[in-house]
Amino acid sequence: MQGAGNDFIFINALKGRCGLNRQQIRQLCHRQLGVGADQILILQRSRKADFKMKIFNPDGSEAEMCGNGLRALTRYVNERKISTKKTLTVETKKGVHEAQILSKNRIRVDMGPPFLKGQEIPVNLRGRIINRPFKIEGREFRITCVSIGNPHCVIFVDNLAHCPVTTYGPLIENHSIFPKRTNVEFVEIHNKNHVTARVWERGAGETLACGSGACAINVAGVLNGFTERKLTVKLKGGTLELEWNRDSNHIFMTGPAQITFEGEIKV
Repeated sequence: MQGAGNDFIFINALKGRCGLNRQQIRQLCHRQLGVGADQILILQRSRKADFKMKIFNPDGSEAEMCGNGLRALTRYVNERKISTKKTLTVETKKGVHEAQILSKNRIRVDMGPPFLKGQEIPVNLRGRIINRPFKIEGREFRITCVSIGNPHCVIFVDNLAHCPVTTYGPLIENHSIFPKRTNVEFVEIHNKNHVTARVWERGAGETLACGSGACAINVAGVLNGFTERKLTVKLKGGTLELEWNRDSNHIFMTGPAQITFEGEIKV
């Protein structure tokens, strides 16, 4: 499955157990030796919600949250008639989230509130990290850190086309101030309602899209006074619509999801 170019191996484990080990996850996600994917999503039964989703990165680590994955799950259970509900609740490692089908290929997800304090993200810095100077390998960036259930470091740049994402992405991801590593977003602002971004995902490398990353960009843009609360984020693989709602403090993300193919593989 894919959502805005963020691609997944989606496994239906509603009728059985899916116990993949780290080596098997790496093999499945390998784009030459396996199926190839940004992440593995496992659909399970839940006692707290309509469904449960487990998320694994290509390096075998487990992720807390995936916004594009939530849309993929919603599209899957609707298209396969596992559920006829237009609004679903989905349990993740970071809580229960709601997803609503607006049209055939347009799904809106409630990503919940952002977390802004350093210890909540987590970042080994005090207070809120907004436009904070950060020097690495002789270059200084201004970082804004946000958690959307998983950690993000947002960097606004003047020219995205010339930004060394693949050089500084992994360096920032693995820097010691991020105890659980971090996702990194490099963002160019076009106007108050439109930005373009490239994403370096924790445990995956550069991906065509990241839903929680787009949410982090939405929040970081508002905190810095660069953008409005309603924002369109253009990523390499597609476009997502965001809204950081003032009343509820929740972030809502709207975008597509699609089943691309099905198959079987031995692991």
